[in-house]
Amino acid sequence: MNSHGAIVKRCGCLNPATSRPLGKACPRLPKVDHGSWYFHCSTRNLVGQVERIRRGGYSSAEAARQARDELLALSREEQAGRSWTLARWLRYWLSTRTRIRATTRMHYTRDVETFLIPHLGQLILGDLTGRQLNAAFAQIAVTRNRAGQPQTACTLHHVHTTLRAALNAAVREGLISDNPARRVELPARDHPQTLVWTEARVAEWKATGTRPTVAVWTAAQLAAFLDYVRDDSLYPLWWLIALRGLRRGEAAGLRWADVDLHEGQLAVVRQRTTAGYDVIEGPPKSTASRRTVALDKHTVQVLRQHRTRQQDRRTRRLAAGKVCHDGGYVFTGPDGLPLHPGYLTQRLRLLVDRAGLPPIRLHDLRHGAATLAHAAGADMKTIQDQLGHATIRLTADTYTTVLPTAARDAAEATATYLIAASKPGAEVTQQINR
Repeated sequence: MNSHGAIVKRCGCLNPATSRPLGKACPRLPKVDHGSWYFHCSTRNLVGQVERIRRGGYSSAEAARQARDELLALSREEQAGRSWTLARWLRYWLSTRTRIRATTRMHYTRDVETFLIPHLGQLILGDLTGRQLNAAFAQIAVTRNRAGQPQTACTLHHVHTTLRAALNAAVREGLISDNPARRVELPARDHPQTLVWTEARVAEWKATGTRPTVAVWTAAQLAAFLDYVRDDSLYPLWWLIALRGLRRGEAAGLRWADVDLHEGQLAVVRQRTTAGYDVIEGPPKSTASRRTVALDKHTVQVLRQHRTRQQDRRTRRLAAGKVCHDGGYVFTGPDGLPLHPGYLTQRLRLLVDRAGLPPIRLHDLRHGAATLAHAAGADMKTIQDQLGHATIRLTADTYTTVLPTAARDAAEATATYLIAASKPGAEVTQQINR
């Protein structure tokens, strides 16, 4: 139920003795050019709660009355658009997102609380313009990240994606008629090219410490790493990610029930991801990520040996009176509990450093798996299915890099083909010249 409330006149004058506002007691209020008119009324908000609304700055009582009547004539949704700040809408929107992943919620919350509310939160939702948003993103761009550098284009795009999703929801619910985030102009996002650790790049890295953003090992470098970690308890995990391209969370969440060593395949049906330091176990990130991955005979043998060692370790711990959980996970700690995904990242960094190899990220092993499969002759569709990509473009443009040997072979083949094609023409020319 709506309440028409009241129309009042106020000014900013203070009591000289108390420094408190004079309010209605100001002797100058009757003057036409002193103070401004306000209205306050009660209405019900989006969730049905009674809410008091106060607006001011009108030049006359009639103007305030007209603004009040226009507001009360609106639907609840339209009233919210006219009265709610962006900060209030963003927090309400977050509270209603009940079906998103914990990691998505964490990223949305970070964008809302760190960037959007500090720079735009005080603005009225229904009054937002593309000009205001562009100005705010220009301010966000010059703030500093944890490394002390200006915010990257990738961060700006993430924040914009969050804002656009929130405002799209406001459009769907009838609070606003148009999404001004569509008119925000952002710098182009840099998509780093995956580079191979050639001898020249390794030499430059050793001399200067600079390294590519995304880099993969050559087959010889990968073989050297796998040979170095052969006695590491997680050797089968490194092997599986490097050759079959599992994601970190997919490997951490893999269970023996999803591995068929007799048929030589495993099913990716869950993953263990992190939201901050908390571990969230759930389904893979997309429909395409739910997949069956073929296993070669050597990988099957590696996993068989790993399972035997895992069972022996469990038997020894129980015999010694120690706790050993049996959750069915393929990769666990000594106590049988599944591994924290962050530990895998830290462990790989340590092993790579000890092996004296050029640095790569854990996700770069997945890039390398695609590159090796391509070099071995696998077609793009097969690699796409192996990695669980939704589109083949992502596989081709982002994950697959041509190894130097394959590039040289292609160059030689091209030159040979051209030379062979030129020979008949040369012979005909010679005959004509005779």
